[in-house]
Amino acid sequence: MPTVPLFKTIGVISRPRRANLSVVVPALLKWLAEHGLRVVYDEETACALPAPASALSRDQVAGQSDLLLVLGGDGTLLAAARVAAPRGIPILPINMGSLGFLTSFTVDELYPALEETLAGRSSVSERVMLQVELLRNGSPVDQQHVLNDAVINKSSLARMIELELYIDGDFVCRYRSDGLVVATPTGSTAYSLSAGGPILHPAVQAFVITPICPHTLSDRPVVIQDFSCIEVRLDSNAESAFVTLDGQKGVPIAEHDRIRITRSPQCLKLIQPPKKSYFEILRNKLKWGEV
Repeated sequence: MPTVPLFKTIGVISRPRRANLSVVVPALLKWLAEHGLRVVYDEETACALPAPASALSRDQVAGQSDLLLVLGGDGTLLAAARVAAPRGIPILPINMGSLGFLTSFTVDELYPALEETLAGRSSVSERVMLQVELLRNGSPVDQQHVLNDAVINKSSLARMIELELYIDGDFVCRYRSDGLVVATPTGSTAYSLSAGGPILHPAVQAFVITPICPHTLSDRPVVIQDFSCIEVRLDSNAESAFVTLDGQKGVPIAEHDRIRITRSPQCLKLIQPPKKSYFEILRNKLKWGEV
């Protein structure tokens, strides 16, 4: 009996204006077609083709795909995660950016990674996400699901913001700082790390809360269980504050608003190199041990 293919339609999402896309994309689409796969792609991918081609929005690409192939850096992957996670579609990330903690396959590993994935031999890491709700007068006015982090800060970082933190209804601390980062284990290597937070292994069931440049030096990052309910309340005198989601979307916060952050029911399925451990990736990206 013939085996049923795991993936029939591959969606390709690319980083905008990446020079080497014009080299990678045409050969990639030809390879996928030769393997009997239907391919759909976004406008950024279409721009890398030598002739005009029909493109879809990223949401449409995800809606028609069994697997998303992301060509870019972590920013491109974070954008793809927003359309892939709600549908349970795995992402195969190819690093065409710079640092790339999440896009852990190199361009040279593209075709071997595809062959392993299409054969069902790939390793999939399920990454926890945050559900972020903005509450106004007790009612949610916006809800987002993010992979890395939610950051509450002022529009101008030259001035401090005052925030109150509650966990499961218990008052924790009143911060005077440039802002506050709430991150998943995946996001612990992003803004939170730059602000002095710890690195959490992706398998750790926890979130990290990291103040950004706190006025009180004893205000330190806190690691909590990921089934906790985090609530951040804005000082009544604050103005021009925002909650920024995965560094890509900013939502203005009004006086008396609250931000409620919990574990999202969604998770991201991220395909990982089978022969690279998490710590090997950290060593390579952070240049540990190099003189």
